[in-house]
Amino acid sequence: MREHAADEHPGRRTSAHASDIWTGRARNRVQWLLALGGFACLALGIELAVVSSWATGIAALAMSVVGLIAVGLLILFGTLAFLHVAVKVDKDHLEVRCGHVGLPRRRIPLAQVVDADFAPSVTPRQWGGWGYRWRPEIGTAVVVRRGEGLVLSLGDGRKFTVTVDDAEDAVRHIRDRLKPKTAKPLI
Repeated sequence: MREHAADEHPGRRTSAHASDIWTGRARNRVQWLLALGGFACLALGIELAVVSSWATGIAALAMSVVGLIAVGLLILFGTLAFLHVAVKVDKDHLEVRCGHVGLPRRRIPLAQVVDADFAPSVTPRQWGGWGYRWRPEIGTAVVVRRGEGLVLSLGDGRKFTVTVDDAEDAVRHIRDRLKPKTAKPLI
């Protein structure tokens, strides 16, 4: 297997022993436009609170200000949390961190993973949008952009999907770490 330079491909193996830890990322620059929309709502709410005359129609004005600020904050924080995702696979766990703060975060012990598969095309449409998603018939996913992804089959029958660059290498790395299942006796 050929090792990739950090600038050549986002998914790479790192550590003192080159094959101990695999890291990968995925980014979505379109989310910045949505974040700007949230910022605009927030700014409009603040401007409305400062510039408007509070002498008449106080209830309607208060609801407008609070509504704009709340919507602005929800959009702003909801989009900034899913600008990018970082995936790390070490010898015992797969960890997914979203956004600049690293929240939401999911850590899955590899002991709970039955198999790992490569998904060539994961789309926000199949999951109902960007972000941390759950669909009972499919499973749970972290979708920050359309494209390749990693699908884990867990021991309890659930699936976990994450969009990440160089997902094929991540699948190989995880499969190398899965514990061989002991054969059950026939009797």
